[in-house]
Amino acid sequence: MTTTSRRGGLSATIGLALGLALLPAGQAQAATFVPCNDIPALKAAINQSNTTGERIILASGCTYTLTRADNDDNGLPVITGNVRISSNGATIRRSPDATDDFRIFQVDPDGSLRLTRISITGGLLQGTGDGGGIRSGGTLSLTGGAVRGSRALNGGGIANQLNGQLTLNQTTVENNEAEDMGGGVENGGGTMSMTSGALRNNRAGSDGGGVENFGRVSISITGATISGNTSGGFGGGIDSFLATLRVTSSTISNNEARRGGGLYSTTGTARLVGARVTANTATGGPGSGGGIFESSGEVRLTGGSVTNNTPENCAPPGSIPGCTG
Repeated sequence: MTTTSRRGGLSATIGLALGLALLPAGQAQAATFVPCNDIPALKAAINQSNTTGERIILASGCTYTLTRADNDDNGLPVITGNVRISSNGATIRRSPDATDDFRIFQVDPDGSLRLTRISITGGLLQGTGDGGGIRSGGTLSLTGGAVRGSRALNGGGIANQLNGQLTLNQTTVENNEAEDMGGGVENGGGTMSMTSGALRNNRAGSDGGGVENFGRVSISITGATISGNTSGGFGGGIDSFLATLRVTSSTISNNEARRGGGLYSTTGTARLVGARVTANTATGGPGSGGGIFESSGEVRLTGGSVTNNTPENCAPPGSIPGCTG
């Protein structure tokens, strides 16, 4: 077993033992333990993992604070290999006092990043750049934890770009902001799968307060909550353009946009199975689709409900079979 530590002693030994306990059975092998808030050790561990694939374990409940960019617009080394980072409640954040604008992680097309029970917070790219918390064109998987309080031009929390594969499992994406599209997540040219967790209280200046899904791409959302998101244009909860969307056993509520308070769908297909769309608001006046606005393409409802949206549940009238009021 290999361990890397800049502070020896009992605390590092205990931390490593706890970290190894987080790994699935049969995977407690070589791992690098990074002591609490040791940023040089964290960067060294990522560089090593890019080459060797060795696991990284962060101290439980610790906050790792980045005060400056490591490279270009990134607070940490770019992910180019197979990097897996686990903890029990650690946070990696950009310092509120940092003078540089930077996101936390970037995953290159050939890279893979898996985060387990880790929160990413405070990334900032003002006026330019995508993915305030994380930008990925490779494989990105988050289990537990959160992406919150980050800001960028597009994809305030996460930008999943061309050919990227994004998986969110029991993960919360909240309180992020995009100056243009995708307050929580921008899925542009990739695939996204979300199971459980929440997209809430995110904001987009233009479209897709919770999620912006555009291009010939697909999103699958199962058992999740999409609530309290806002956009200045289309799709307070979700904006889906030229794309395939499936929402199963999820709740879309209390979102707001000019059109399509809960969901705006155009030139693609959207299927809602056992989903609840309620208490969303469109501010564009009558016909703006408080719950769902279907511009073109097809929206299908199977089970579930679309109720109590303002100014109406669905628009234009008759565009979505089974949706009334």
